[in-house]
Amino acid sequence: MEVILLEDIDKLGTRGQIVKVAGGYGRNFLLPKKLAVTATTQNRKWVEQQRAKFLKVAAKEKGEAEELVTIMQGVSVKFIRKAGEHGMLFGSVTAIDVAEKLAEQGYQIDKRKIQLPTPLKLVGEYDVPVKLHREVTTTVKVKVESDAPVVPATVAPPAAAAPPPATAPAPQGAAAEPAPPASTGEEK
Repeated sequence: MEVILLEDIDKLGTRGQIVKVAGGYGRNFLLPKKLAVTATTQNRKWVEQQRAKFLKVAAKEKGEAEELVTIMQGVSVKFIRKAGEHGMLFGSVTAIDVAEKLAEQGYQIDKRKIQLPTPLKLVGEYDVPVKLHREVTTTVKVKVESDAPVVPATVAPPAAAAPPPATAPAPQGAAAEPAPPASTGEEK
């Protein structure tokens, strides 16, 4: 099924582009949500007439996204969550949580634009990319803290007092026995 996209869709195409999609995807998702129209001759002519309008809208959206990047420079969000003794969270911090914290600070960012591949499950600081436009991306500093003090995992300190051995021992089995003779395939 061929459709003409009315909106930019990740991994499919841009506004005004004619793409071939599976029938069910087109009928059940793209057409009902008004993300595309069927690629009839009449709709193709309409898209050609609207192409200049699409370019203006795309330029405006990109300009707004670039302005938002300059405004969001240095924005950070902080989460205080219950965590185990080694920094593992009981739960996680998701893109929805980050979007809500940004909304509290006055930035209306859709959760789908926050590029968080997996939820954050450890205490620490993270740089999370936010894709404001297909060509414009910024980062938000996300700090996850525990509500109780976290004890770092105990690591044995290196033994600095012991001097290094004078000669390195031979690897096990390397020089202890001579190598067996190569067999020629004949048995005696």
